[in-house]
Amino acid sequence: MSVVPVRVRPAVLADLVPGAFVRDAALVVGGAALTGLAAQVVLPVPGSPVPITGQTFGALLVGAALGWRRGALSMLLYLLAGMAGVPWFQDGKSGWLGVTGGYLVGFAAAAVLVGALAARGGDRTVLRTIATMALGNVVIYAIGVSWLMAATGFDLGTALQRGLLPFLIGDGIKILLAAGLLPGAWALARKRS
Repeated sequence: MSVVPVRVRPAVLADLVPGAFVRDAALVVGGAALTGLAAQVVLPVPGSPVPITGQTFGALLVGAALGWRRGALSMLLYLLAGMAGVPWFQDGKSGWLGVTGGYLVGFAAAAVLVGALAARGGDRTVLRTIATMALGNVVIYAIGVSWLMAATGFDLGTALQRGLLPFLIGDGIKILLAAGLLPGAWALARKRS
């Protein structure tokens, strides 16, 4: 009786990289660094203590590409290292979390959701990627706006006006970018295998 090896289909893009522990550690650090780099893209929003940054794009892309475990670890590393002094929050800031801290915490929760959905094919087509990224943004907004209310004393209407509404168009653009990148990366990966 011969044993036929079972070929396991990769769940997320990071599963295509060979090696295990070293690969995972490098991917977690790389995901945190990518998010830190994306955080340096900052556009102030008049009347809001929260700027538009590339962090959301980085966090959701990391969650989808690395999967929920590595994505969450990457965002926790980003959060904890930034709190410990690594200057990779928006505008090269670091330290304790201020009014925008809920969005940063939301990145880890969103990475879990987006990574789990990506492992089930949520990043293989444009429409599925749009839905996956939109759900990730909902998680980030839910935590971020709640934190903003607690940190500033804003009522819900004011918090939504200053911490959500100004960001919808920018996040929509980021979602469309991801919807082009992720299915495209999967198409390239399929061609190579």
